[in-house]
Amino acid sequence: MKEYEDLYHQILREHESVFAAQDQTQLEAALAEIAAAGRIFVIGAGREGIAARSFAMRLMHLGKEVHWLWDDTTPGMTTGDLLIAVNGSGCIGHIDYLLDQAGKTGARRLVITGAPAERTPSEAEMSLFVPAMVYKGTDPRTIPSKQPMGNLFEQHLFLLFDLMVMLLVDRLHETPQTMEARHRNIE
Repeated sequence: MKEYEDLYHQILREHESVFAAQDQTQLEAALAEIAAAGRIFVIGAGREGIAARSFAMRLMHLGKEVHWLWDDTTPGMTTGDLLIAVNGSGCIGHIDYLLDQAGKTGARRLVITGAPAERTPSEAEMSLFVPAMVYKGTDPRTIPSKQPMGNLFEQHLFLLFDLMVMLLVDRLHETPQTMEARHRNIE
């Protein structure tokens, strides 16, 4: 099918453009923040949240103590902790609230977004701008997409998070074997 081939080539070109436009200085700073964190708390909503949750899982496989913020067993935050908030458009109200609350605990805050000019990244200690078109995003530096809504941003999070995990393996003195040893073993 010609349409199928045209679409997957378009999607691959879009992702390649986002990777090429990624600010590697910001990426390096985010990796250093994650590596240094005592405990990591993660939050996101919708498809962005699903990508964020998959990242939380891999961070746990890397040996980090990680909590999904809405889980009932999540402990309180304190100094030395890191909140990673995926807030694509920068305008997700309950994530804004959680960022404010986390700031009161002394935890550091990393916002991963496609709209860094919005409120939340300016109030967090760190922001990682992912230059992919995001749903309701307004930043003109994002790579445009022929895909609907925020597909490009949401898909790219999965790829970027997996790349970040690969970059963290050596920094955290991990191997595929040590990661696999932390995988759930009661399936």
